[in-house]
Amino acid sequence: MSEVRAATRDAVAKVSERADLPRFDLVVRAGSDVIPDWGVAGHTPAAGVVYLTVNPDRFDAALTVRTLVRQMHHLIRWDGPGYGKSLGEALVSEGLAGHFVLQVLGGKPDPWDVTTLATGLARKAMNEWARPDYDHARWFQGKGDIRKWAGYGLGHKLVAEHLAQNTGADAVTLATTRVDAFRPTMRKLVNEDGPAPLRDGGDEGEPFSDAANDAAGTTEEMEKPADSQG
Repeated sequence: MSEVRAATRDAVAKVSERADLPRFDLVVRAGSDVIPDWGVAGHTPAAGVVYLTVNPDRFDAALTVRTLVRQMHHLIRWDGPGYGKSLGEALVSEGLAGHFVLQVLGGKPDPWDVTTLATGLARKAMNEWARPDYDHARWFQGKGDIRKWAGYGLGHKLVAEHLAQNTGADAVTLATTRVDAFRPTMRKLVNEDGPAPLRDGGDEGEPFSDAANDAAGTTEEMEKPADSQG
């Protein structure tokens, strides 16, 4: 997988220009459990490790770099408060990661980060903000009554509003900021929102999950990965 190694080196170089990247291992797997139309998916389930699934028939270097850059922000956040177990923490982690991609690579936000949000979704999220038993698949993958990718879109909007209120802050300076610092911004979104929706339908495609050559080492496995999260 020489192409993956090259993309990883590119991502590491670009991220290292903006932030201190922790040492980590990258586990690369060939498989079909990837983002539709992207051919790649990433997952960063813990500090120091990133899982990357690549469909060799759909490999795209630029999209692989983009996926890795997002996962690298999760790595940085794992060195602070971590990805988190509550809905609020997940929204902040994904929102920051999406803005980090823009900070490092520029261009337009990834498609899941600009998902149209139903009226009242912010209020629904605030009601579940601190719940450690929130349903990640429901909020981020459309497995239930909430539109697919809505969690990514809401997290991106939350961080965008927080950045607008805090001049000089960016996805790097906020990388290890705890979730409570974002609660006032979430309240502002709620005040601008309507009542929580009973159901938010949607049928967009599938996003990826949370995750580049290591500053330490790379492991390659030609097998189908386990399910990954945003």
